[in-house]
Amino acid sequence: MLLALDGDSLAHRAYHGGPKNIRNNAVSGFAAWLGQLWQAEKPDAILVGWDTLTVPTYRHEAFQAYQSGREFDQSILDQLDLLPSVVRAAGFVAAKGDGYEADDFLAAAAHTWPGEVRIVTSDRDAYQLVSDRVTILQPTKGVTDLTRIGPDGVRERYGVDPEQVVDLIALRGDPSDKLPGARGIGPKKAADLLRQYGTLDAVLADGRFASEAEDLRLYRRIARMDASAPLPPLSPHTPTWAEASSLLRQLGLDAVANRLASLA
Repeated sequence: MLLALDGDSLAHRAYHGGPKNIRNNAVSGFAAWLGQLWQAEKPDAILVGWDTLTVPTYRHEAFQAYQSGREFDQSILDQLDLLPSVVRAAGFVAAKGDGYEADDFLAAAAHTWPGEVRIVTSDRDAYQLVSDRVTILQPTKGVTDLTRIGPDGVRERYGVDPEQVVDLIALRGDPSDKLPGARGIGPKKAADLLRQYGTLDAVLADGRFASEAEDLRLYRRIARMDASAPLPPLSPHTPTWAEASSLLRQLGLDAVANRLASLA
């Protein structure tokens, strides 16, 4: 089983949920969760995907308003630079590349790994990856309390099948990414249309939203995770907790370093 983590999502969760007066609090919280997840899920391999923050993605280039207005503290930016090294020191795979987001690497991993995949993320856009083989583990408190989302869970929450999620996002919009969606269409109406027509293309072919058709196709392209993102080699691996512990000590994080050392 592959455990795939949205690194940025979990790092921000650790940063905002932990005490700000502790230096490298996001690194500390993330590293602790990494050990806890490995113990709880017992994966054959772990992959952590990371966002590109210094180079625009094709989404930013295609739609100028995409994720506009987001601002991050310099402290979390500095820690996001450190965290892939912590992941690699632990013996796991860190995936990051110019022009790609963490979501894209999760999609690539879900398509590449031959067996079961469990994806840890707070981002519900990842519901598009759910299948009989792929489950979303959605943190509700820290990352020790996880809601497991399979195909039935997607249908219960969104009213559509997993493969319809990107069309749903295009129609209803996504405020967090600044996607406006179709005028006058909310989540319920968008789900109703997809249950009636099956796909966004079928909705448009019936003459609906003619003046917005190209925009809606663009929103769908932006919402779809890019499974062609370049992944490092993935194979079963054994954690190297001692190396991760040593790196964390260099960062002055003795408490979490001791915790990971105990897993070695």
